[in-house]
Amino acid sequence: MKRIALLIHENIYSSSVASVIDLFEGANLCLMQAGRSPAFKLELVSENENSIQLDVPARFICYRTIDKVTQTDLIIVPGFSGDSQAILQRSKAAIDWIKEMNRSGTEVASMCVGSFFLAEAGLLNGKMATSHWAATDEMQLRYPQIKLRPDRIITDQDGIYTGGGGFASLKLILYLIEKFCGRETALWVSKWLSIDMSPTSQAHFAVFTGQHQHDDDEILKSQAYIEQNYSANISIDQVSALSNTGKRNFIRRFKAATNNTPIEYLQRVRVEAAKKALEDKTLQLNEIVNVTGYEDIKTFRMVFKKMTGLSPRDYRKKYARNVS
Repeated sequence: MKRIALLIHENIYSSSVASVIDLFEGANLCLMQAGRSPAFKLELVSENENSIQLDVPARFICYRTIDKVTQTDLIIVPGFSGDSQAILQRSKAAIDWIKEMNRSGTEVASMCVGSFFLAEAGLLNGKMATSHWAATDEMQLRYPQIKLRPDRIITDQDGIYTGGGGFASLKLILYLIEKFCGRETALWVSKWLSIDMSPTSQAHFAVFTGQHQHDDDEILKSQAYIEQNYSANISIDQVSALSNTGKRNFIRRFKAATNNTPIEYLQRVRVEAAKKALEDKTLQLNEIVNVTGYEDIKTFRMVFKKMTGLSPRDYRKKYARNVS
């Protein structure tokens, strides 16, 4: 039987605990109905309290604290809300425990921004990882040794697993059920709880709001210029001229501040504008191409699919209102 420790603290999403319990218990039920033994023993563990009052009207009872958990097969870190840096500082003992347990052979998985716990423990250095799409820029800047894949919903490398944002990370739990129990059991659970278990991209969920959490005023001015003039045929020479520096140095500073090159930033701004046009308006595709600054439909389609994982047409079908 696979022993699983689900780490609880006051900032976790209650759904990322309750859903995990339902999925693993569903797998056990499926196995027992087939005349087999349950595969999972799940326990809630916490750093130093048995009763954890969440920031929302919910409470979890943990029957063991982490200092009492010296052996388990898998640790799962749920997603959480709040200031990640402050939460990580308060959770140093739990992070050290995760690191030590992994050294002794325990596998570790994260859901959503629970990946910050694994990153802080150093378990993701040199590995592919994913997280919530809204947190990946912060994670890449804070932990540059991680091979971050914001589009991925599941990563699996050397006994370290990460899941995508929000409810998409439930696909990681289905993946683990399949890995440990077989596809038939995972399919039964996915059907029972009506969860699509295919590990598709989460890129189309992402909303680009700009990367302004830095102190380089000249780069902030350049970003503002791009955001206000993305529909025009602007060049990097035009943008770099705003920073009173050479083009090469400008590109280096821009990348350091935003984690994107100026061209990548321009494309992200344009694609976000195109997504909004596809969602809320009835503009024809060629009109959207014109208002977002692209020169031709072919280039637009190529860039849009690369960034969102969907073609413009498929994106419109998925998200637009009253569009057949």
